[in-house]
Amino acid sequence: MRNYLLNILAVGGLLVSTHAAQAQLDNRAFTNTEPGKKSEFTFNQQASSSEEENTAGDLRLSVRSFTFFKDNEYFNRIIEGYTLFGTQLNPQLVYYPTANLRLEGGVFLWKDFGNARLRQVRPTFRATYTKGNSEFIFGNIRPHLNHGYIEPLFNFERVILKPLEEGLQYRYVSDRVGLDVWVDWQRQQYRYSNYQEEIAGGLSGSVRLTGASSPVTVSLPLQFTATHWGGQIDTIDRPLQTLFNVATGVEARYQLPTHPTTAFRVQAYGTGYYDKSFAYQLPYRRGNGLYLNATAETRYLNLMLSYWQGQRFLSPLGGDLYQSASRSVGSPTYIEPHRRILILRLMRDFSLGEAAAITVRVEPVHDFKEKKTDFAAGIYLNFRQEWLLGNISRRERVGK
Repeated sequence: MRNYLLNILAVGGLLVSTHAAQAQLDNRAFTNTEPGKKSEFTFNQQASSSEEENTAGDLRLSVRSFTFFKDNEYFNRIIEGYTLFGTQLNPQLVYYPTANLRLEGGVFLWKDFGNARLRQVRPTFRATYTKGNSEFIFGNIRPHLNHGYIEPLFNFERVILKPLEEGLQYRYVSDRVGLDVWVDWQRQQYRYSNYQEEIAGGLSGSVRLTGASSPVTVSLPLQFTATHWGGQIDTIDRPLQTLFNVATGVEARYQLPTHPTTAFRVQAYGTGYYDKSFAYQLPYRRGNGLYLNATAETRYLNLMLSYWQGQRFLSPLGGDLYQSASRSVGSPTYIEPHRRILILRLMRDFSLGEAAAITVRVEPVHDFKEKKTDFAAGIYLNFRQEWLLGNISRRERVGK
């Protein structure tokens, strides 16, 4: 376990001069402090999600709400269709003991429509310490889409299915460079447990090569994830498992000088999968993939064409469609060593004021092996806002 954590931190140290990776899609409505605020789309989306400067002693009420509908009309042996429909709510109290230390505490509620019971009720806590361009986060780290991964490495649906991540996170953000290094402690193991401990982590970073005034923005990304199942104090006889995924490539965006709302983006990634376990339990020990994206951004909608070609590629955190082994209920043992798909994405964000936005996405998917086209569609409502309750820095403290 100690070696697993040290590996993540060591790789992060090598990338401290890199730029925080841009997400594959424009996910500002899901990650920004103000979902509906119109701002320039840059290769450093993490900068836009940072908290504003605040006064020491501020006490605030924070409310975050997320309502989702995602319909996957898939008819293949890698992943079958299903629907996600529900809402999530996270009210919190926020306190600033000092100007650069933010403490948040509250409760997370998850309700799926069509289910009378709550899916989850969990306490939340986050401590964020900011020093210059660096940000240290303890507790509930900035999760899922905030990391900025491409979908073969990190499933978009984790924003719904895995909304909370708990552990440690370090983020470095500047105009040209940045980094996100994180560890998510997914399942704690205790003495005589009949299950393994589960940990995930990684980093995302890139460096912008062009200047701020250049009409073309070019960036070199590097992304890495690791998952580990193991432990030494359980009662089950199961070998540990450690899996790695990497991605690197080039990203470019051209802004039309005469049309500020129109731009074109291209992205090319090479990906890798490596099983570093002592005993192999999955169909493949290593694999790779090629991932290409071309996007047209307009004032009416964003249009993206994505091509994926995977060779024995597996990613435990990645999207279902990109796997070379089945995640379906009906064909759990099916494998597809050479997988090729083409995805067309139609996307639009509708601002409802700075605090809220509705996102609509339609995504036809063509499977070259099956020679048929499936599709997915989603509608998402993001709301995030804070209200200042008062400043308590001058009040006398009682007790020690």
